[in-house]
Amino acid sequence: MLLAIKTIDNDGRLEPLRRSLQTPWTWVVADHTDHTAFAQALAQADAVVSMNWPVTFPPAPKLRLLQLPGAGTDDIVFDAVPPGAAICNAYEHEIGIAEYVLAVMLEWRIRIRRMDTELRAGRWWGSWLGGPAATHGELFGKTLGIVGYGRIGREVAKRAHAFGMRVIAVNRSPKPADGWAERIAGMERFHELLGEADFVLSALPLDDRSRGLFDASAFASMKPDAVLINVGRGRTVDEQALFEACRDRRIGGAAIDTWYDYPPQNSREVPTLRPSRFAFHELDNVIMTAHASAWTDALLERRCRIMAGNLDRLARGEPLINLVRAPLGAAATA
Repeated sequence: MLLAIKTIDNDGRLEPLRRSLQTPWTWVVADHTDHTAFAQALAQADAVVSMNWPVTFPPAPKLRLLQLPGAGTDDIVFDAVPPGAAICNAYEHEIGIAEYVLAVMLEWRIRIRRMDTELRAGRWWGSWLGGPAATHGELFGKTLGIVGYGRIGREVAKRAHAFGMRVIAVNRSPKPADGWAERIAGMERFHELLGEADFVLSALPLDDRSRGLFDASAFASMKPDAVLINVGRGRTVDEQALFEACRDRRIGGAAIDTWYDYPPQNSREVPTLRPSRFAFHELDNVIMTAHASAWTDALLERRCRIMAGNLDRLARGEPLINLVRAPLGAAATA
């Protein structure tokens, strides 16, 4: 069976996939910038690993599986994917993201960076020597509100619960409390959650319902010292409204990992580009990271094992996992 890997998805990160396969596959790295060679590869491919599938892709008449090496389907034109192909994605990012969210909240409350900076200058800020004015905070007893209670939300809730935080959530489909979040309500209670939370985590995918959900009215509903943490998609948050809410101190601030402007993905060097048309980098109540929360040293190995397992299942005729779309006309599998 032939597996086609787009060059943009094969900068070395997929080598664990090759090692994890247990069934025989012919591995073809298809240069998407060479239309003729790319078309030849897709014409023979039983499976393709790619994070995008535009309408301009050549025909892939034998395709049985489009395997995404990540979770997001933003760049998949579903109607352009051959109807006989299943579409599956890969998660495993929720572990790193959950640890990132806890790190952000701990930094925000404990302020280790400031204590380090102060002591390097000889100032004992943050200790008992500084008196009551120099105290730092705790997470214990604070409320975390999670918007979008899927894999990421649950992993964050488990860790926040262990720190003694109160966890509440809203989700498109309300769910019973699960031992980590004390309530998981429907989105109609979104503004209510905003008014209760000390930290608000957005873990939403981007679609027409979530685009711009965090707007000026949402920030007006938040506590004046509350912090927004966005690890979902940048454009679920109104760019200008967030900048103005942070700049004018209408909320405590924000930790932003997902953005509005991204550099090209095929750069071989670390790219340089401001991630927003607004000057978030000038605000001292904003933590900025480059869509890095999931990008841990263990993520690729875990994802490649998942993808290899799906390719092995396809080769053996077994049900696939992480199914986003079954072959059209076929019954959905696990």
